[in-house]
Amino acid sequence: MKNILSIVLMLCFGLAFAQNSDTIKPKYEKKGNLTEATYYYDNGVVKQHGFFNKAGELHGTWSSFDLQGNKLAVGKYENGTKVGKWFFWTEDTLKEVDFVDSRMATVNEWKNSSTIAIRD
Repeated sequence: MKNILSIVLMLCFGLAFAQNSDTIKPKYEKKGNLTEATYYYDNGVVKQHGFFNKAGELHGTWSSFDLQGNKLAVGKYENGTKVGKWFFWTEDTLKEVDFVDSRMATVNEWKNSSTIAIRD
């Protein structure tokens, strides 16, 4: 009986603590036919930003960021489907991924040491 009471008390305190935590709630704002959504890390830095259509599907440009606010990924959705060029950053690489109907068509990768030719 003591074990059951201990478990119930731990669950109650755990739920109370979870409800009172300082997590930052997502921000949603209606913009025409779309809903702009911004999600945050606990430290207040933006985690993800993008849009939903009326059907609740991802639509338009979406961006993801790390805890320090550095961009990790950016790409586009059309009615929940990944389309076009997406970019993914890591510490020393940039990957460009072309999507067609949410499927990867091509992938290019550049390292920080890569040389880029610039035409004047």
